[in-house]
Amino acid sequence: MKKTKYIFFTGGVVSSLGKGIACASLGVLLKSRGYRVTILKLDPYINVDPGTMSPYQHGEVYVTDDGSETDLDLGHYERFINENMASFNNATSGQVYYDVIQKERRGDYLGATVQVIPHITDAINEKIESAGKKTDADIVIVEIGGTVGDIESQPFLEAIRQFRLNNKPEDTLVIHLTLVPYVAGANELKTKPTQHSVMRLREIGLQPDMLLCRTDRLLDESVKKKIGLFCNVSPKAVIDALDVKTIYEVPIKYAEEGFDVHVLQKLKLPKGRLQFDSWKRKVNRYLKVKHEVTIAICGKYVALHDAYKSITEAFIHAGMENDVRVNLQWINSETIKPRNVQEQLSKVSGVLIPGGFGERGIEGKLNAVRYAREKKIPFFGICLGLQCAAIEFTRNVLKKENANSTEFDAHTKYPVIDLMETQKTIRDLGGTMRLGSYPCKLKPDTKAHEAYQTDQIDERHRHRYEVNNAFRRDFEENGLIISGLLPDNSLVEMLELRDHPWFVGCQFHPELKSRMAKAHPLFREFVAAALRYNKQS
Repeated sequence: MKKTKYIFFTGGVVSSLGKGIACASLGVLLKSRGYRVTILKLDPYINVDPGTMSPYQHGEVYVTDDGSETDLDLGHYERFINENMASFNNATSGQVYYDVIQKERRGDYLGATVQVIPHITDAINEKIESAGKKTDADIVIVEIGGTVGDIESQPFLEAIRQFRLNNKPEDTLVIHLTLVPYVAGANELKTKPTQHSVMRLREIGLQPDMLLCRTDRLLDESVKKKIGLFCNVSPKAVIDALDVKTIYEVPIKYAEEGFDVHVLQKLKLPKGRLQFDSWKRKVNRYLKVKHEVTIAICGKYVALHDAYKSITEAFIHAGMENDVRVNLQWINSETIKPRNVQEQLSKVSGVLIPGGFGERGIEGKLNAVRYAREKKIPFFGICLGLQCAAIEFTRNVLKKENANSTEFDAHTKYPVIDLMETQKTIRDLGGTMRLGSYPCKLKPDTKAHEAYQTDQIDERHRHRYEVNNAFRRDFEENGLIISGLLPDNSLVEMLELRDHPWFVGCQFHPELKSRMAKAHPLFREFVAAALRYNKQS
């Protein structure tokens, strides 16, 4: 019987050091050596999932095929290892406590006092083991959110301590990601933050097997020896985690350091043959591209780019396949007025309106849509972006003044966007939208069909509102083509303008399925259209 191996990633000193990228990078290297890999994110927050959290608090909500609203790191996992994640690839404190409380209410604990140890820690370990069983993985990589020392992380770290105790030493591995800052005034790399971080981890009962040291310069051997001595690890197990130009360089740097080989040695697994040349060629070619295009992203969360993380990565993938670097111009849609829209958008080669919720910034988005439509600038509308395209078209082409979405104006005379019928009786907000993968039938001889090169697709959704079917005939008769529909024709999935170089909207979120291995067709074609526009301008 195959024995699954488990690799645990913890973090220290500060958050946002890149544990998710580190997990994904190691994952793609291990997969490139022939191992079946899956990745689990353990989030310490009490929310059941991030679906009701503000993007300013959490960043993007990543949606899986099965309709789970998850942490944005699952996007990195999918983009790197090219495997679909699911609900069992993300677990929060909220989910764990919710499950345990439900069991207690059913009487499953037979009258026992329910406690953090062993009931919560057992539930955490069940989720860790479940990730391996459900995917038949050889190796499960587990990322623990937050940093060592956080109160909310303690049950997860205790669970891992118990997990290691109940498994053979060669079946588990702890990798600690930490910071080694350079202090310019002293002209010196400082190891003390790493020492203190590891000390906190060891107080909990976890001795790291390897250290990933986030740094902006190479650690010399003397620094690695010092870190190894004070942190009780071999200097060979102290790995540089250098800053790079693109996150897709990270696994290349790790491979050069022999990180994956060292991991496999610790787990007593054969190293196999690394088949990673195509990844390296793609990244190296991208770093040398000479063409550039500028695309405007007009949204209301532009101050926090993580709110649109999958979109920014999808543009990198599309740029790689078009041999072009995509420069993103972030524009707060609240600032886009009829009087300044030309000033804001005249120098871009494409306009994207991303998904979102709420009325704030909507009029600015409509101004951007109109400018792109009238000036023949390539346009891409995603989810709310499609809805904005429909509203703008209804107002300015169909001449139905003040047409709107009932999300923004419940009493509009022209409700071109309306709440889905299945949503009208829903009161709870969490996990109740139209979520996950749904099929879409494409219309022949359209930009959509040209991009996908197939008649039917499956894409991921996250929305409550839809195009009002009462407007479909007016759209088609006046040049706004319905190029994608739910197979039973009940819901509009894609719209595009007939007489425009590239003007496409989709109700789903294509950015969630773009991968390093293969750019999403819509992003690829949008960037190609922007490049053509750039050359003609």
